[in-house]
Amino acid sequence: MIAIVVPAHNEEDQITDCVAALQVAAHCPNLYGEQVLIVVVLDSCTDKTALLAQQMGVTTISLDARNVGAARALGAQLALAFGARWLAFTDADTQVRPDWLFAQLALKSDAVCGTVAVKDWGSYGPAMRTHYDASYNDQEGHRHIHGANFGVSASAYEQAGGFQPLQSSEDVALVDALVAKGASIAWSAAPRVFTSSRRLFRAPGGFGATLARVELQTMTRQLDDARA
Repeated sequence: MIAIVVPAHNEEDQITDCVAALQVAAHCPNLYGEQVLIVVVLDSCTDKTALLAQQMGVTTISLDARNVGAARALGAQLALAFGARWLAFTDADTQVRPDWLFAQLALKSDAVCGTVAVKDWGSYGPAMRTHYDASYNDQEGHRHIHGANFGVSASAYEQAGGFQPLQSSEDVALVDALVAKGASIAWSAAPRVFTSSRRLFRAPGGFGATLARVELQTMTRQLDDARA
């Protein structure tokens, strides 16, 4: 069995599209019918996220932590209890490509760190997109770590101690632990996901927060240049 874990906090506007894409990926012909368990971890949800996820037929589990590391760990624990051999992780504001799972497994590594593409730049201006395209390495051999595009074998995950209960950078901490254990890691752009650029981001040190910080730095440089 393969498992997909999705932490979610008040994601009623995103969860349906996210799960729909995961269900397509779960039926990729190249998986040859292997069972795929999709687990949505409902972390302190007060909106319709739970109802929408359950209506789509996926497994849900709840906690009240407002902590993405704890949410990922709880989902992984459930998946391991069901006998999952591979754990794939993404985020609720992300949509995966149909071959996402197969692309992770095809790399034949203990863990896979994938890249992310922005599906809609929203209120961010063209300067942000230009900066992103120029500075982000969306190629093989990159060194990005995104919880929105990460996979790991069950054995390597357990040997590394799993996700720590961190509000952000829980993915970085796990990859560091995997490296310390000598796990083989594929830094690949082959498993494709598309994520949002929303300003109301969930993790204080996550991708959305990074975009906000880059925008502030860009605006500051522009003001400094204007004053010069």
